[in-house]
Amino acid sequence: MKNILPELNYSYDSLEPYLDAKTIEIHYSKHHQNYLNKLVEALDKHPELSEVPLEDMLKDLDSVSEDIRTAVKNNGGGHFNHSFYWSIMNPNPKKLPSGELLSKIGDFEKFKKDFTNKALGLFGSGWVWLVLNEHGDLEILQTSNQDCPLSMGKKPLLTIDLWEHAYYLKYQNRRSEYIEAWWNLVDWEVVEKIFEKFNSR
Repeated sequence: MKNILPELNYSYDSLEPYLDAKTIEIHYSKHHQNYLNKLVEALDKHPELSEVPLEDMLKDLDSVSEDIRTAVKNNGGGHFNHSFYWSIMNPNPKKLPSGELLSKIGDFEKFKKDFTNKALGLFGSGWVWLVLNEHGDLEILQTSNQDCPLSMGKKPLLTIDLWEHAYYLKYQNRRSEYIEAWWNLVDWEVVEKIFEKFNSR
C-alpha cells in the first residue's frame, strides 16, 4: 500500500441512503487524511523505511524503530484500516458471497448475525473484521482503536469501522442502525477476490 490517500471508487453521495455524503467526506478527507499525514511525518524521520511497504511494517512492528513504532501502529494502522474499509464498499455491490468463500462461511445468516453481534459488542472505538487466521480458518475479530489484524498474523477479508465518526452525523448513538445499513454496501465480489488472492499463496 502506497502512503497516499487512496482514490475512492465512488462519489461521496453514492453510498446514500445508507451512509450520507457529509459523513463520507469528513471521514475520508479529514479523519483518514490526518492518519496519513501523521504516518508520513513519522516515516520522514527514518528515510530507510521509505521503500518498505506499510503492510510489512504492520506485520512486524518490532522491526520498526522504537521512536516511531507507536506512530506506525496507530497512524499506519489507521491508514491501512480505512483504505481497506473504503475498498470493500460499493453503491451497487454483489449482495452475497458465493463459491469457496461461501462454503467456508457456511450458514450466511448465522455468520451475519455473529458478525453483527461482535460489532454491537465492541466496547469503545475500533473495528470488527472477518479474517483468515494462522490456520487458514475464518475468524470474526474485534480490534481496538487502530490496531490492525496484520499485526496479529491475520489476513483481513472484510471490516466495519466502529469509531463514532464513521456514523454519528446520520445515526448519532444508534450503532445498530449503522451496522444494519452497512451490510447493504458490502461488495462480496471484492471480498471474494481478496480471499482468492490469499488462498492462492
